[in-house]
Order: sequence, then C-alpha cells, then structure tokens
Amino acid sequence: MRKASELHHVLSEKVAAVLPKSEWRKYLREALFRTLDKRSEAIQLMAHDFEKFRHDARRVKAHAVNNLDKLLQQFIQNCEKRGAKVYLAKDAEEACRIVYRIAEEKNARLITKSKSMTTEEIGLNQFLEKHELKVVDTDLGELIVQLAGERPFHLVYPAVHKTRQDVAELFSREAGRKLSDDIGELMNFAREYLREKFLTADLAITGVNIAIAETGTVIVETNEGNDRLGNIPAKTYIAVMGMEKLVEKIEDALKLIVAHPVSSTGQWLTNYVSFLSGRTPLAGRAEEREMHIVIIDNGRSAMRDDPVFREALYCIRCGACMNICPTYSSLGGHVFGHIYTGPIGIPWTAFVHGLEKAAEFAPLCISCGLCREICPTIIDMPYMIAEVKHRYIQKGGQMFVNKVVESYETAYRVGSKFPRLFNHLISSTTTRFLMEKFLGIERRRTLPKVAAKPLDKLLLGKVVENGADALFFADFFARYLRPDIGAKAVDALIHAGYRVSLPPQRSSGYPYFAYGDLDKARKQAEYNVRNLSKALSDGAVIVSIEPTATYTLKHLYPKLLNHIPEAEKVSEATTSLTMLLHTLTKDGKLEAKPVIEGRAAVHVPCHERAFNSCREVVALLESAGIEATVVETGTCCGMAGTFGMKHGVLGYELSNVVGEELFNRMKASSCSYVVSTSSVCKIHISDGTSLPVYHPLETLEFTAPRKR
Repeated sequence: MRKASELHHVLSEKVAAVLPKSEWRKYLREALFRTLDKRSEAIQLMAHDFEKFRHDARRVKAHAVNNLDKLLQQFIQNCEKRGAKVYLAKDAEEACRIVYRIAEEKNARLITKSKSMTTEEIGLNQFLEKHELKVVDTDLGELIVQLAGERPFHLVYPAVHKTRQDVAELFSREAGRKLSDDIGELMNFAREYLREKFLTADLAITGVNIAIAETGTVIVETNEGNDRLGNIPAKTYIAVMGMEKLVEKIEDALKLIVAHPVSSTGQWLTNYVSFLSGRTPLAGRAEEREMHIVIIDNGRSAMRDDPVFREALYCIRCGACMNICPTYSSLGGHVFGHIYTGPIGIPWTAFVHGLEKAAEFAPLCISCGLCREICPTIIDMPYMIAEVKHRYIQKGGQMFVNKVVESYETAYRVGSKFPRLFNHLISSTTTRFLMEKFLGIERRRTLPKVAAKPLDKLLLGKVVENGADALFFADFFARYLRPDIGAKAVDALIHAGYRVSLPPQRSSGYPYFAYGDLDKARKQAEYNVRNLSKALSDGAVIVSIEPTATYTLKHLYPKLLNHIPEAEKVSEATTSLTMLLHTLTKDGKLEAKPVIEGRAAVHVPCHERAFNSCREVVALLESAGIEATVVETGTCCGMAGTFGMKHGVLGYELSNVVGEELFNRMKASSCSYVVSTSSVCKIHISDGTSLPVYHPLETLEFTAPRKR
C-alpha cells in the first residue's frame, strides 16, 4: 500500500494539469449545471412529492439487496424458462472469459456494444481486442471516447468533455477524409458508420439497467436506440449485468425507470426502454437466436456483506452525484475517478478495483454532503467516502496538513487565553510564511481572529444550568471567534421566552469526519452526545448558528454512534436556528428589525440544503424589510470547512476554482452585501468577491414583541 504522501503527489500533479483549463471547465460546468436545471424542472412538474418518490426508490433497492440470493435464483429460473442461458461470474476475469467463449463458439469477429459501465468495469473491450475480436461501441458518447482511446468521463455523458472540434478530428481520422465540425455532418457520419456495423455484426452486447426476477426480464434504457439496433439483427445477444441490478417485481422496475432519467438528464423517460425476455425468431427467418446473460459479482457480495457499504448497491447509475459535485465539475472524471467516477465512484472503486485505487482520488471529496441530498435512492455517500478514507489511512497514513487543520480547535482555545498575542502572530507576514512552509496553511487565506472574550464569559448570568428548553451548541465559531453572534442568538431565544443552557461541549468534530479520522470523530460525538442528551428535557430543542454543526448533530452523530438512543434523542431535538427564529417571528413571539441597509445576496451553504436551503433566511430578512435574493450555483462555494485553508492545488487553489462561478454571480448581482450562515463560507466569499459578508444575525435585531 503506497503512503498517503505518494498518492497526494500524484493527485496534485493531475489536478495542477487541469486547473489552468478555464475554457474547458466553463464548457463542462455549463453542461452539468444545465442538467441540474432540467432535473429541477422535472421534479417541479411531478404531481407527487419527490421526497416520497426518493424513499420509495430506496425501498425498492433495499428490498432487492436484502433478498439478493433469493431473487438471483428466481431470476435465473425464469430466464431459463424463456430459453436464455445464464452465467454467474465471480470476478472480472471470469466474466470476460465467459463472453469470449460464447463469441468463439459463434465464430464472431465483429461485436457491437451499447453503453455499459459494467463492461468498462471488467475491461471487456480490452480483453476481447487482445483476442483479436473487433468491438464497436455504438452509444455516440462511448464511440467518441473509444476512438480517442480514453475511458468514459461520466456515467451518463461519457464524452461530455469533448468539443465538436475534438469529435470532428476523431471522426475524420476514422472516415479517412476531412469532416467539418458541423454537428449535422458529424451525426450523418456516425449514423452511416454505425448502421453498417449493426447490419454486419456477428454478436451484440449490452449492459442492463434493471433486471426483473419475477419475469426473467432485463431492461435496457437508451436515448439513441442503439441497443435495439444492435441486438435485434444479431443472431447472438449477450447482456452483461452486475447482480445489484435485480429487483423483485415489474412495479419495482417502473419506479426506477422514472428515477433514472429524472435524476440523470431531467427527462420523464429515456427515449427507448426495452424489456427483453428471451428471444424469438425474426419474421421470415428460421434460424435460432440466442440470448445469454452474464451476471457479475466482482466485489458486490463483499459490498453487500459490509454494513457501511451495503447501500452503495442501491446506486442506479444516474450520475446525479457527479453533476452536483463541486470538485467533479471543476476537474472531471479523468481526474476524479477511475472507471467509476465522482462521489459514488469512491466506494465502488474500493470494492471492485481496490482500496488504494479509490484512495488515489478520494481526497477530492470535500465532504459537502450534496451527493446525498441529490441521490434518488438517498445513498449516504459522504459517510461511505469517509470510511474509505478511514480504512486507507490505517494502512497508508494521514497527511500531516490534515492533522494540522484537524487541531484548529486546540490552537484557538489556547489562543483565546492570549488573544492580542495570538491575533498579532496570525497576522504577521513572517508567521504566515512559516505556517505555509511547515504546516501547510495557505498564507493568502484570511485566518479568523480570536475574540477578546469567549462565549462562556459573555453568557454569564444569561443561561441556566437546569430545566432549559433550548440548548445552545456553540461549536468552534461562536465560542472563540464570534461569541457576539452566539450571544445574539441566545438573546433572541430568551426574548421569545426560552430558558437557554450552554451544556459542556466540544466542537462538532466534522473535520475529523471529512479527513477520514473516524475514531477521533466518534470520540467527539460521544462527548457531545453524552452531555447534550443529559441536559435535554422533554420538548427542548438544540440549536447552533453553524449549519455544519447542526448537520453533524442531526445526521452524522446517530450513524457514527450506531444509532444509540442518546444520539437519536439529540438528533430529534436538533433544529436549524434560522428555521426556529422564522417560526417564532411568524408566530408573533419575536420581532425582527434591520441593522444593515441595502440589498442582500443570500448564500446557501451546503449543509443548509439538508434542512430548508435558506428559505427561512430569506423570509426573515424580508420580514424585516430587507430585500433579499438567493445567489447560488446549486453546489458548494469551495471552501469546504478547512479544505480551503490548505496550501496548494489540493486546497486553496482548487477551492478558488470551485468558487469562481459563485463569486462571479455574486459580483454581478448588484447586491450590497452577502448573507451566509456559514463562518467558513463567509471567509471564502469575502476573499473571493471583496464584498462584505454577514451572518443573518448580524443583519437583524430580534426583540420581544411590543405589547399592544
């Protein structure tokens, strides 16, 4: 197992090669953001609740994975009843040999193949070509990357990184004549080229989107119809599928048939949805037509048997996690991925291609959590990625700079005892140079100053020891950096009639989670859960001014602590502070007045999206007479907690590239200032735009309602 420093060096070189390509990045982002917009439009048009739909899709996949052995046997029996031949392959090598053996028996020399990530996973093309068989990928995107000698860039859009000029060059080489970059001319060439292959192929191969156990049916979804053009004329057809594609019933499949296109392209349905149950003769022909189905394990059983990674098998290959991933949209799938790319590619790579291969690009996950929020089957990718990092650092070690940024709370706690000296040191050019050289902290990044007095001292006489109906979780920011904002939150709750407590606590520990130090994250969770649950009375709430802290208490701690009752109790009591303040204002228990004039651009931090995407922030500002508008890209600003503090391309430089589109939109918004609930996003946006950035509580004054 290579050391973390070795992998870091290799990944840094890949990232450094891509970061200067601003025009290419703009093209990629436009394509991915356009897909996100279409997805949003499709969801809004759905008559029923999309969150319920996501949970239904998750239940379908969970049921299938829980009953995989039984469904597999049922599927095989029903396929064989319809005349299909089924093969089980334990790994990539066996699967390739099965396909090759069938091709040899049929004297096949030309094979057409429609899009299939499973065949990419097992290296089928390379295996068959090594044995002197010609394989032609017939999906347009797959054909382009095949001619380029590249692997797919994206699960759904394999050639999204290619311009039409690139395609014209590739097609001209294949055609043996010069083609223009006119899209019509390029498409005409592709049609002519592929139709000849379809009509003369000896054998056709497709992947499988869904397999139905009760009927022995495989379902193939395409937008080009190339699966049908391939498998209908060919005498022999082979479907290659991972065992996780199984569902029990037709009704289950129908849910996923909608989930796929809505999540991936924003369509209601892919253009061609083929149900294949055995084969029948073509009209006027008597020869036998065969259907073979190769079912692959290749690490899937191990994934199923691992309690952390089991739900990775719920993946339906929609690619939505890639579309929203901030680092993927900046770097693309040839840097952020192996065969499987983007967020879901990290756990899948760990099991089908090895832990070290996954660790090569796992640091590109900056733990924003957006992949979980967009996933149609609600896969907890952030947790699985953290576990991949955790398992790797047990063998390959942790990067020194990650250890440094994980210890920020200790540094600021010590600094709070000597605030003037500490602030002078972190403002010194010499100190910052030394911090960059020896600690890996970027000298150009603004570092927050420690407050003269910590929150505990500002709240003396205001908080209660027992019987509180609101517990304030200060986290790091409100305790040491801006205790004035923390005190303002507590004052607002007191004005609304709450008795507020500040139980013993540490920071949320989210950086430990982000960098894969899960043992440390659990210790932090145990301490906080123990003290918070002990202080919770019936009906009490837990609030924090930091969205990441709120997210950690509500969503992360229960899983880290194996859903112990105390962690569930804390999670259930935790709510977004801005959501609570909005409710209190709406119910007449608080009044909000503006403190700052002007038009506000509201930023949506990643972990706010797990709650209500800052809708209450906008409503609070507007209730106080402040004109507010959300300005966003739909993804992360790039700071990602401590990630943007680190020196180099895998830190400060990448964080600025991720944030550039958001910065441009904010500067073009004609707003006077920015409002963000996240302290670290505030630093990044301020550095990137030179606009003043405030927490909502800095822009508002909350008072008890006036008696009438």
